[in-house]
Amino acid sequence: MRYRLDVVGTSIADVVQNAGGWLFDRAVAGWDVTVMVPGTGDARPLQILGAEMLDLETVLAAGGRGRRPQALAVAANICEVDSRARSGLLKALGHGGIEVVVWGEGWPLGSDHGVDPVLHRLSLAAQAFKAHALAAGAVPMTSVGSTELFRSGVLDHPPVGADLSPVG
Repeated sequence: MRYRLDVVGTSIADVVQNAGGWLFDRAVAGWDVTVMVPGTGDARPLQILGAEMLDLETVLAAGGRGRRPQALAVAANICEVDSRARSGLLKALGHGGIEVVVWGEGWPLGSDHGVDPVLHRLSLAAQAFKAHALAAGAVPMTSVGSTELFRSGVLDHPPVGADLSPVG
């Protein structure tokens, strides 16, 4: 059985800029990584990172049926514009067995959910592949950093190969 990471972002560029290195490192570690964004676009940046792309609307319209990831990563601002994404995030947090990671400004669910800042240290390969993915998506960026910062719901038992570290 392969672990599965589902990622929900506002755009391909949003996902690559904020979580591209982490997605690459998870894909290389053997995870199935699926990115869901509104509409269609050039999936090449995601393919460079080892991820596949699905249309977010199609997945949300189906109520997420058939999706059972071990980890879920979400752009905070997608929850502000789509109540179904917010509902899915709440459901994942309530499940307790799903690693939940959010990037972007603010925490979309208020302060009543226990979350902590975490970071991922990108491998050298992740830094290189993220740079190529950004270039393929024509995303302007001067350099790729060595870490990516997220907020995460606390898990009693992190998944095998957990690669996020507490900040501080």
